Amino acid sequence: MSTDLLGIVSGERHRTHEQIADNTARASTVFDAAGVGSGDAVVLMLRNDFAFIEASFAAGALGAYPVPLNWHYKGDEVTHVLVDSGAKVLVVHADLLPQAAPAVPPGVQVLVVATPPEIASAYSLSPAQTEVPAGSLDWELQLSAAQPWTQPRRVAPGAMLYTSGTTGKPKGVRRDAPVENAPNPKQAFFEKVGLRPGVRSVVTGPMYHSAPNTFGLTAAALQGLVVLQPRFEPVECLEMIERYGLDLVHMVPTMFIRLLRVPESVRNGFDLSTLRHVIHGAAPCPPDVKRAMISWLGPVVDEYYGGTESGAVVACNSEEWLAHPGTVGTTLPNCEVRIYDDAGGVLETGEIGEVFMVNRVMADFTYQHRATDRAAIGRDGLISCGDIGELDADGFLYLRDRKRDMIISGGVNIYPIEIEACLLGHPGIRDCAVFGIPDPEYGEAIAAAVEREPGELAPLSAEDIRSYVRLHLAGYKVPKVVDFPPSLPREDSGKIFKRKLRDAYWPEGRAI
Repeated sequence: MSTDLLGIVSGERHRTHEQIADNTARASTVFDAAGVGSGDAVVLMLRNDFAFIEASFAAGALGAYPVPLNWHYKGDEVTHVLVDSGAKVLVVHADLLPQAAPAVPPGVQVLVVATPPEIASAYSLSPAQTEVPAGSLDWELQLSAAQPWTQPRRVAPGAMLYTSGTTGKPKGVRRDAPVENAPNPKQAFFEKVGLRPGVRSVVTGPMYHSAPNTFGLTAAALQGLVVLQPRFEPVECLEMIERYGLDLVHMVPTMFIRLLRVPESVRNGFDLSTLRHVIHGAAPCPPDVKRAMISWLGPVVDEYYGGTESGAVVACNSEEWLAHPGTVGTTLPNCEVRIYDDAGGVLETGEIGEVFMVNRVMADFTYQHRATDRAAIGRDGLISCGDIGELDADGFLYLRDRKRDMIISGGVNIYPIEIEACLLGHPGIRDCAVFGIPDPEYGEAIAAAVEREPGELAPLSAEDIRSYVRLHLAGYKVPKVVDFPPSLPREDSGKIFKRKLRDAYWPEGRAI
């Protein structure tokens, strides 16, 4: 176990904090020469790599926004983010350049990063795909030729992250730059989940997502050790924790499920005693899965709730969760949560409605060029990320579902998350998604897309699924339609693209 190594690790490569700082300073000079200044944007079409961290810090030093770009995007998707953000520079991995280059508008400088071996291996890339093409501006060569930036740092506004665009084109969450030397609005959250100086962490999800971005860049700034995993693989992740003596890891519930499906004899063969915080968010975690994680790892599983727009607002540790099963926690200092009904009234304890929240010391935000959309999610100084939930008498928040995912069948509200949690308890089911489809009589009916566990001798049938749900839940929650796709469409974070499943049944769009 190597517990004295500091810096950033990716595969077999290692950079010290001093090397990262030097490259960051050189990158600031390169960006400045390209015309990047306060309030401008540097777009990062990069997988988890040193360059992601260096370019993010370099943009911040100039008072500019680093803008992580979902590297699955192509064509108009890429153009939209580059134009909407007002990008001056695009930093892109070599293997992603072919899908990005035709979409780059005039005036945007493109810097190409050679794709490293560990990423090439994780994504089965050929050597030719990883090389910087002749005639392109090579990131490493540009940095080596530049002098380090020596002018005073400007106030960094933080990353401008683009939402996933489930209801239209992605929206850039542009936050006002914080007041210089003002208190860090995230400090209470960081303390609760173990993001402290010297933290030793692994980044398991793609850093174009809000949470891996925040955790990865914050951990890198705290001068401990950050291990970049190019693509989540459960056994490799356990190996990294043991090898580097890691004490913090951020995950999403799908990763928990994959870890728990590693045979116990394999899981228990790793020394995970250094872990102090296993943090999860981004999606609700089935209670049985969370109990199993706590039982395996001990009371080190922390949960939080918030959004790209709000930051973390609610959190709980293992002890709090076990005392309030299913909760996502209570509000952090300077934060507030209220539950509203559709008419705008504040609901009482135990009543289910839309969750609105605010972190009152966090800099305000707008959606880039979409002030109307920003106004639409606000109410009484709070904002909604589209979730439905309730507060109990002790102030603990429980999420019931996404507002757009809720099924209304015959006037009854049905929450897919409850049915999904039930299905994930079946040993023959690897993953699932439950959603509403049109029904001529009831308005909506329940559909379930089920990914079977491979290797089953007698594959599950639709009736097996219905019988299992009927055994555990009320009859009106039994899926009417059950599909068995070979795999579910998902983001790299593990989150399922439920919209892609639902759209096949709602060709003209759904009312909610």
